[in-house]
Amino acid sequence: MRIRSIRAVLFAFAVMILSSASFGQVRISVRFGPPLLPVYEQPLCPGDGYIWTPGYWAWGDDDGGYYWVPGTWIMAPEVGYLWTPPFWGWESGAFFFHEGYWGQHVGFYGGVNYGFGYFGDGFAGGRWDHDHFFYNRSVTNVNVTNIHNVYNETVVNNTTIVNRVSYNGGEGGITRRPTTQEENAERERHIPPPALQAQHMQAARGNPELRATANHGKPPIAATGRPGEFSREAVPAHEAGGPYNPPANRGGNDRTAQPGGGNGGNPPARIVHPKDIPQAERPAYASSGNEKQDKKYQQQQEKLQQKQVQERQKLQQRQDQDHQRMTQQKANDNRQQQTEQKHQQQTEQLQQRHQQQQQKLQQRQAPASRPQAEKPRKQ
Repeated sequence: MRIRSIRAVLFAFAVMILSSASFGQVRISVRFGPPLLPVYEQPLCPGDGYIWTPGYWAWGDDDGGYYWVPGTWIMAPEVGYLWTPPFWGWESGAFFFHEGYWGQHVGFYGGVNYGFGYFGDGFAGGRWDHDHFFYNRSVTNVNVTNIHNVYNETVVNNTTIVNRVSYNGGEGGITRRPTTQEENAERERHIPPPALQAQHMQAARGNPELRATANHGKPPIAATGRPGEFSREAVPAHEAGGPYNPPANRGGNDRTAQPGGGNGGNPPARIVHPKDIPQAERPAYASSGNEKQDKKYQQQQEKLQQKQVQERQKLQQRQDQDHQRMTQQKANDNRQQQTEQKHQQQTEQLQQRHQQQQQKLQQRQAPASRPQAEKPRKQ
């Protein structure tokens, strides 16, 4: 009886942790867009196995402004993984940050042309061949004396970025939508930035010179050879991507609690469509001591997960049809915003219903906790 009671307590604690992880994250919406991308050169690749991660504008709560995270070379966390850069997207009347991630395929990053292989669609700066990374010399700065696994593949506009806009949607923003392949990449297993990359982001956030209000869109440290090396061989920006004129009242950001995890101090991707919902992990299993009951519970878990996947796919298909109709009808920004708001509400309701279904199933599996009679104390 005591063992079952302990199991019930541990199960309840696990459910509580799961719930707090799902709803306890905070993300920020910004009412004006980031500066244009600055003009800078890519530093020399420091060694074999390093992959380029382009610089981008992030948001700092402390001073209510954008700051530049320098581009840098970094080792992939796993063989075969590539970096999908973060981007800002206009949604429901504000700009939201979509964080970057490592995955086996490059996903959607807003169509932003970061250069150096990230031209708004996929990555042309290199590719994996089994367990070795090969560099495209036409778009990456590699010393062939030290690195021999290279190739040359011409890429259109591989040296000059015509459009330096750093956000998707909104006034003057990039209008590109994700492809089916990019949507599939978003549903794959992702790895958040490793420790060195996260520290690089935090160091940029704490550097006053990298704030847009101080450098006016021309950061003195635009790129580094290795993460966090802001003073050694750092590359400054040649010029700003364009004039930077932030609103007089720059404190117009809203902190909202949203499901999903964050990484590196950056807000997590916003959940608007079913494809934005993080891949669900199988909940921690606590044996009831009844083999037949445990087997039945596992079958119910698999059946529930299959049903939920089908429901997410159906809702995503309906929302994709909405996007296709708006594209065909050339809907204005106001109508697009209203549609996205409707999609977000549909997705949140679906996610909440799925979480409730999961919790009910877990609660039925948990053994009932019964108070034990207190034993008489010895005098």
